[in-house]
Amino acid sequence: MLEGAEVRLAVDIGGTFTDFVLDVGQERRTRKVLTTPTRPEQAVLDGMRLILADARAHICDIDVFIHGTTLATNAIIERRGAKTALVATQGFRDVLDIGTESRYDQYDLAIDKPKPLAPRALRFTVPERIDAQGAVRLPLDEAAVRALVPELRAQNVESVAFAFLHSYANPEHERRAAAILKQEMQGVWVTLSSAVCPEIREYERTSTAVANAYVQPLIDGYLARMAEGLQAEQFRGAIYLVTSGGGVTSIETARRFPVRLVESGPAGGAIFAAQIAARLGESRVLSFDMGGTTAKICLIEKYQPETSRVFEVDRAARFLKGSGLPVRIPVIEMVEIGAGGGSIARVDALKRVTVGPESASSEPGPACYGRGGQRPAVTDADVALGKIDPDAFAGGTIKLSPELSKRALLRDIGEPLGLSAETSAYAVHEVVCENMASAARVHAVERGAVVGQHTLIAFGGAAPLHAARVAEKIGVSRVIVPSNAGVGSAVGFLAAPIAYELVRSRHARLDAFDVAAVSDLLDEMATEARALVEPGAAGAPVRERRAAFMRYVGQGHEITVDLPNRRLTAADLAGLRQVFETDYAALFERPIPGAAIEVLSWSVLATTEPRNPSRVAEVTREPAGKAAGSRKFFDGRAGKIVEIPLYHRDQMAPGATIAGPAVIAEDETSTFVSTSFDAHIDGAGSIVMERKAA
Repeated sequence: MLEGAEVRLAVDIGGTFTDFVLDVGQERRTRKVLTTPTRPEQAVLDGMRLILADARAHICDIDVFIHGTTLATNAIIERRGAKTALVATQGFRDVLDIGTESRYDQYDLAIDKPKPLAPRALRFTVPERIDAQGAVRLPLDEAAVRALVPELRAQNVESVAFAFLHSYANPEHERRAAAILKQEMQGVWVTLSSAVCPEIREYERTSTAVANAYVQPLIDGYLARMAEGLQAEQFRGAIYLVTSGGGVTSIETARRFPVRLVESGPAGGAIFAAQIAARLGESRVLSFDMGGTTAKICLIEKYQPETSRVFEVDRAARFLKGSGLPVRIPVIEMVEIGAGGGSIARVDALKRVTVGPESASSEPGPACYGRGGQRPAVTDADVALGKIDPDAFAGGTIKLSPELSKRALLRDIGEPLGLSAETSAYAVHEVVCENMASAARVHAVERGAVVGQHTLIAFGGAAPLHAARVAEKIGVSRVIVPSNAGVGSAVGFLAAPIAYELVRSRHARLDAFDVAAVSDLLDEMATEARALVEPGAAGAPVRERRAAFMRYVGQGHEITVDLPNRRLTAADLAGLRQVFETDYAALFERPIPGAAIEVLSWSVLATTEPRNPSRVAEVTREPAGKAAGSRKFFDGRAGKIVEIPLYHRDQMAPGATIAGPAVIAEDETSTFVSTSFDAHIDGAGSIVMERKAA
């Protein structure tokens, strides 16, 4: 089976499960194992052995190994990173506290701001000053840098971030300070803001540099152990990691800039949903990725996920911008909430049922796992409702206990509120679905989209169980659960292009534009980006996308305008103004005639071509025939237990149609078809739920 076939393995390390997808030529196999939080590489290596044994292959047969991880995000949220110090320009010690001087909730007198990753006691300054044009106004005080060493040692600092004023225009002082520190302190980790985020906006640049320094020892240690483990198993293929922007990069780049892995796993899910949308011709899609720890929602228009240059980690307020730690990196735009299968349910002081963001994770896991977990999780609610077959969970590798689920739900939810175990489970299910529906509404409104006009694509181990109810709440009439939905993010990894994006700030006004200087900058950026992509492209064509971030002079935010992939000429300036004003009018109804326009930053993306799927042909729909069995399901709206048919997905041919309510089971997940929907299998093997006519 392996002879002549390319072998590609994708691994997605989540907070609860680690997912595996193995492609051997045109044949695909999948696996799920519990994540090992203290040593994530252990679950990776164990799962690799299992899935390779399924395919009768060896690790040395793998040509390409791609993986993504939530380790960086979880380290920041749980504050498990390195002891990190910040060295700033004299007078700028408190940039992380001052921020942008804005308040995400101006009427909250006791506002809860995110805690900086570098506490004030570990923030230091040195005399130096570079202006916005890159000219040295005050030379670096090298003695002051050396004088920091005893204090850093005394505080047992592991990692140091340098963020000097205007270092994006001239990185000379940061580089020299870092060289001095490395000479004086062997083994210390050093991050330069001019390398991680060479852009204006002091707060975001400093926050990004500190975040990179905070997670670098953890991620580098993990990647080093992973590399050693793979080498011991005789791995000889290429290794790539998925970045937050939806591309894959080398292990060396990931070790230098681990902050780019913050949204690694969720980015794979967005790629997966975009591929499904393209295959089915769905131009307006809302992707719904619900795993064991979190749920992610992403808008996909014309087969492309929404992207951004800023992402907030660890928001103090769930849906409020400005309440998290800003990380300025290329990222797929999505909203993420603590609502996964492992999210813990409780009754608060106001006697309300709440769910998340705390998760039971994989250790000890939900109560039904029988691994010591005592508190009820969303998975316990699904088991108690009858949505999950306790004997076939995760392909039968994990046996679930409905009795443990009901006991936990009754103790923590039922007894305080006077409810039965089943009604408690229904309450938890309704709350978690409403949380996700609220996130979808907010995400759509922020982008001027009407959420009900989109098709919902549901994937991740828990999403197919909740997608129908979420769709009912937000007014969506069509839901798609693709093949391999339970390991969707890992499938998305296999379709991701090898890519890297560089963004640099260099101010330029269109009415005083130095064409040669800007072209030199873009060529330099293109050379650097290509150098990070071409070694892994293995001879495949690498294309560029150049862009400028433009605004009217004096405005606070920019819009992205594409540039030609060549050196600019004076004749291009009129076209730039025209494209900017057209895009500006699309966003704000009208341009400002004659107003001066400026460019703050420039971007170059180097990427291989993504793997584009072919369209799926229509199929003739016919009744699915006799169900494989039935399940006892607690209908919360009727307040009673009912019998609903159970179907096995692998036994349903394309075109097979059923009416809800029903459960369609498979190894990786199960899909619940509610009373409001009919469902059929399309030509790609996806489950398509369509709302019944009123």
